[in-house]
Amino acid sequence: MTLNQAFFDSWTPRALGALRIVTAFLFVQHGTAKLLHVPHVAMFDQLPLLSLIGFAGTLELVGGLLLLIGLFTRPAAFILCGEMAFAYFMGHAPHGNFLSPSLNNGEPAVLFCFIFLLLSVAGAGAWSVDAHHGRAKGT
Repeated sequence: MTLNQAFFDSWTPRALGALRIVTAFLFVQHGTAKLLHVPHVAMFDQLPLLSLIGFAGTLELVGGLLLLIGLFTRPAAFILCGEMAFAYFMGHAPHGNFLSPSLNNGEPAVLFCFIFLLLSVAGAGAWSVDAHHGRAKGT
């Protein structure tokens, strides 16, 4: 069986939607760990809300929830892309091995950054509030 363009045209928004939902679900957990202590991460026990990491947790929770439901996907993903670039350059790169994120524990930040960059350009895909309301052209 050969796959034609119609197959890819019909499944691309679904694959993009699945990527958005799974990525957002994982990202929300970073925010809940920082702000709500679920899942519990001991280093966030005394985290002040008005700190850089507290602000990051707020972005992760609110932005992640927006992405999860696919509401204002492009601007939310763009902001989160910037947050993850900032996280890499401020939190991981200073530990050395700037060009080797696997050595400075920065791989998740880099992957989140580029997934959010994709979502900021491509939109929410299927199964989103944006698509339901017609805000995302072609989805």
